[in-house]
Amino acid sequence: MRGDDPQQAAMFSYISPEERVPQEHPLRTIRRLVDAVVKELSLQFDQLYSQTGRPSIAPEKLLRALLLQVLYTIGSERLLMEQLDYNLLFRWFVGLNMDDPIWDPSTFSKNRERLLKGDVAHAFFEQVLAQARERDLLSTDHFTVDGTLIEAWAGQKSFKRQEEPSPSPAPNDPGNPSVDFRGERRTHATHASTTDPEARLYKKAKGQEAKLAYLGHVLMENRHGLVVDTRVTQATGTAEREAALAMAEAIPGQQRVTLGADKNYDTYDCVQELRELQVTPHVAQHTSGRSSAINGRTTRHPGYALSQRKRKCVEEIFGWLKTVGLLRKTRYHGMARVGWMFTCAAAVYNLVRMRTLAAGA
Repeated sequence: MRGDDPQQAAMFSYISPEERVPQEHPLRTIRRLVDAVVKELSLQFDQLYSQTGRPSIAPEKLLRALLLQVLYTIGSERLLMEQLDYNLLFRWFVGLNMDDPIWDPSTFSKNRERLLKGDVAHAFFEQVLAQARERDLLSTDHFTVDGTLIEAWAGQKSFKRQEEPSPSPAPNDPGNPSVDFRGERRTHATHASTTDPEARLYKKAKGQEAKLAYLGHVLMENRHGLVVDTRVTQATGTAEREAALAMAEAIPGQQRVTLGADKNYDTYDCVQELRELQVTPHVAQHTSGRSSAINGRTTRHPGYALSQRKRKCVEEIFGWLKTVGLLRKTRYHGMARVGWMFTCAAAVYNLVRMRTLAAGA
């Protein structure tokens, strides 16, 4: 018998969002991990807010909404608010009831700035690592380091000479004027982006187009491929090695550890400084064109070949951060905001990885 097609919507629902989300849904495991993390951050949240005035957006809800934005690759706060308005799964994850009003996008952005000033992303990242440490998921001896290019939210036309330019004729298109860079020598000493002054023109390989960008760096432990440290720096030729040394120095403990890396880290200064930090540099060797700082003293050990295989797993992290985590081209200006989102996205990657490991246990 054919069913009816009534168009009158039901006025009431007696099923809660908790009942609507399947028990085996992958977000349930992530929600439990996130709840444990934000509980540890409660005291830090208290310090960010005044004790008087109207209640603001709960920082726990704000943080969960930001995690959803990364997990589901939602490109703007406006789209995120739209999803929260009608998506029951999102409401359940954030902790909103069916009839709770959704925040204005500008209000949401202003409250996010409070978390940025409180360095909540780093604290959240550390608490996620604490959860992984409790589950014995982290290696304390073997690591990998690498960097990736994060394109800045600034166009080539914004890269202009810093001193006052000479008067130029009226543009043919005031909204998007044509600019001819041919024959003009552009360097960071004389030029800067008017949109994002901290971004730098950079390319990672010959033959590629130079873009205004930052460099994002991660330190990965080799047991399960979790991120244990992050950095965002200006894009320079030495930034990757400098970040590697800073992150290697921050590795806790006094024991000797190994650090895998690609050929860009194969310089005598970098290798020597790593050894002074009690870090064995399992760096890929230059095979042509220049001598290598790595010799048989390191390569003869079986662990070197193992590190060279494991270090390639760091590309999976960068691939996830760029395709899912909204970091192929950042939507934020300034190194502080880009670094905040990079650390937050790395923490979300760890949560996804931990859920996968728990499901396969």
